[in-house]
Amino acid sequence: MSEQSDAIFARIARRYDLINTLLSAGRDQAWRRSAVERLPPGRLLDLGSGTGVAAPVFGERQVVALDPVREMLSLSSISHRVAAVGESLPFSDDSFDSVFSAFVFRNLTSIDRTLSEMHRVLRPRGMAAVVDLGRPTHSLARSISRLGTAITLPLAGLIARAPADYWYLHQSLDKLPPPEELFAQSRLRLGSVWRMGLFGFVYGALLHKD
Repeated sequence: MSEQSDAIFARIARRYDLINTLLSAGRDQAWRRSAVERLPPGRLLDLGSGTGVAAPVFGERQVVALDPVREMLSLSSISHRVAAVGESLPFSDDSFDSVFSAFVFRNLTSIDRTLSEMHRVLRPRGMAAVVDLGRPTHSLARSISRLGTAITLPLAGLIARAPADYWYLHQSLDKLPPPEELFAQSRLRLGSVWRMGLFGFVYGALLHKD
């Protein structure tokens, strides 16, 4: 992840999950569950785990939580926690049955390196699921989305006492192409993409290691 986003999440760690829940009208955990339910059982890497908010949806999987922000990890209930970045995973090849990542990819320094590392640590026929925010595909919905986040995210920043940080998060929504393009050249094969939330501004993507 970038130094800028790391610093932001360190400052807002204790308020981050509550604000996300408010912004998503309580749907954020359901979005995570929709992705995890598509993953196989076994050992799972929660990449960009943050405070471990996704822990309840992992079921009986053996979970390793990875995040570069120690202030976030210190709040996690997941017992196995590792402070590291997705671009350089400190695990051996073929270590995990699945990788899960939610609301992280917009903040990575290198998506290509992270996807390559995910491919490396996944076992053959392993799977990865990514959930993140993006602009809707329809032009009118995309314009409404930009207007909406320009209003709601700064308001969330006032609640978090970090208005400039949440303006950065608003701008980050326009950094990346749609998931169909973003994952097209990855060594992981893109299986399916589904849209969630108002106007489909949240996406889920399922990736396979053949």
